[in-house]
Amino acid sequence: MFDVSSYLSKLGYNGSLEPTVRLLRELQKRHLVAIPFDNSLNADAKRGLEVLGDVDIDVDAVFGAIVVGGRGGVCYELNGLMRKLLQELGYDTHILSAGVIQVNGGFGPDLEHIFNAVHVDGEIWLVDVGLAGPSYLEPLRFPGAGSEEIQTLHGVEYRFVEADGYHVLQRRARGAEWGPMYRFRLEYRKLSDWGDVVDRLADFPLELSLLDTRLHSRAFDNGQWVLIGRRYLRIEDGREEIRILAKPEQYRKVVDMVLRGEA
Repeated sequence: MFDVSSYLSKLGYNGSLEPTVRLLRELQKRHLVAIPFDNSLNADAKRGLEVLGDVDIDVDAVFGAIVVGGRGGVCYELNGLMRKLLQELGYDTHILSAGVIQVNGGFGPDLEHIFNAVHVDGEIWLVDVGLAGPSYLEPLRFPGAGSEEIQTLHGVEYRFVEADGYHVLQRRARGAEWGPMYRFRLEYRKLSDWGDVVDRLADFPLELSLLDTRLHSRAFDNGQWVLIGRRYLRIEDGREEIRILAKPEQYRKVVDMVLRGEA
């Protein structure tokens, strides 16, 4: 059964519950540290497409499996639980969708990813605890259309640019170039929008290679571990290190580290 106190205990938070930007930052960061992204239950192409239509989660069941049971989750589960938590705490919370950058350089369909927008003190903050990564460890303030204001979190820079009628979220690690993460429109969604998504994706030229790839990620205090197949990315203070885990024992060690949260 969904329980705010148990959720906050899982996140290691026992401070003020006034719905402020400060609390929002605490909750997203702690969530990414405490609960990993893990698509191993859905890592095959057929199931990967089917789950896009399952975004209206059974909150109590998913809470039991992830917060109580200790497994990781995927975007609609993790962001669904976070949305429920924020609503219970009194935040004005809305649903957004996005198309994630693909291995071929294009973007996935608009309903590929689900995350949250939160209104606080007249501003919109993007809250996302369900992106495999690399992600943003704290909420990003949406500065409005046309602004390319740079926001820096833990050494990584982020900005929004306009392209083809979308807001494109870009990131730049230290010493690297700007690269896109996902694109979205600031149009608030209903969970029912995903009802026939599988049929609508049937003819979409989507790169499906990642749907049958194991994806694991987890944040730590000043960075993130991201594992895409055997490609291991470690981000710390904005600096990135990429390795290919060719040996099975190396791969198993990193998977265990990410899922347990222990370096």
